[in-house]
Amino acid sequence: MSVRTRDRLGGKAAVVGIGATEFSKDSGRSELRLAVEAVGLALDDAGLRPADVDGMVTFTMDTNPEITVAQAAGMGELSFFSRVHYGGGAACATVQQAALAVASGVAEVVVCYRAFNERSGRRFGSGVQHREPSAEGAALGWSLPFGLLTPASWVAMAAQRYLHTYGLTPDAFGHVAVTDRKYAATNPAAYFHGKPITLAEHAASRWIVEPLRLLDCCQETDGGQAIVVTSVERARDLPKPAAVITAAAQGSGRAQEQMTSFYRDDLSGLPEMSVVAKQLWRSSGLTPGDIDVGILYDHFTPFVLMQLEEFGFCGPGEAADFVAGEMLPLNTHGGQLGEAYLHGMNGIAEAVRQVRGTSVNQIPGAARTLVTAGTGVPTSGLILAADG
Repeated sequence: MSVRTRDRLGGKAAVVGIGATEFSKDSGRSELRLAVEAVGLALDDAGLRPADVDGMVTFTMDTNPEITVAQAAGMGELSFFSRVHYGGGAACATVQQAALAVASGVAEVVVCYRAFNERSGRRFGSGVQHREPSAEGAALGWSLPFGLLTPASWVAMAAQRYLHTYGLTPDAFGHVAVTDRKYAATNPAAYFHGKPITLAEHAASRWIVEPLRLLDCCQETDGGQAIVVTSVERARDLPKPAAVITAAAQGSGRAQEQMTSFYRDDLSGLPEMSVVAKQLWRSSGLTPGDIDVGILYDHFTPFVLMQLEEFGFCGPGEAADFVAGEMLPLNTHGGQLGEAYLHGMNGIAEAVRQVRGTSVNQIPGAARTLVTAGTGVPTSGLILAADG
């Protein structure tokens, strides 16, 4: 580990605004417009104006340049702008970057955003169809010729090993899918609102790549989500309760690749998330027992189980029973399986709602939420808490 001591970021910044477009399969408008709509809604939620913003953070995969969004949203001068790599692994790291800027005085109000037409436009689920020559492309070259062309096929390799290691069957993944869809069914913003599923329906859904079934795989979504970050002091003068950034971390493991880390000693876990977990627990001084709600990145169900184990909520191979026993409220917005696939940014928004007490599936007394970003890639995580 390169980080052996508690960092000093916690408690310096807070999320004060969240905003999202509708989640659909065909937005009918540009990705820039989606980004600007989400940013405007987040600023309204925070009680701030575009002129208050002096920093912006997004994903390297986002097609909307920071300066273009700033211009279209009516912002002025920017003193900070940043992008985070590795797809969904960037989600929580955008908030970490914003918090670092605020804590260091580089910026006062930072907007994090992600917007795409991932269903009506470029669909990640269609797999790798073309890559320009690059070091990343060369790494994928060890897998693509053998038919591992899609995210589902990459995850299936690790999922199969997980089942073999712990003597489980693919039915173990069903508990995550059922839990997500249970919460989505009562969330009007969710694409699968009013559509819960059963374990039997999970088991009957068609194979995508064994051992993954259709209901183990997240949906594809058009939409935008934005998050506003400022100092804790300024947050106290704003109209809505803040979600204090108690801890934030990024993590990459040994022998790390993007979704194809097949040459590690063990494929039954997520070493990159272990790095994040150690930093979050160390920096916050908290333990799994202190967390009231878990918002865990759920592009594929097996990786939710592995995350629970990496964070120490249960032992290796025990996560399916942990989820089935409802030991921790999970993905109360419906997750990416049930609400929308927004590269994890909508999960951060749900964590804020839980801390504020405004979630449609509110967990009584929720004061601390754990949020994670994309798995199988270099990733990130947050602990958000109520102020005071």
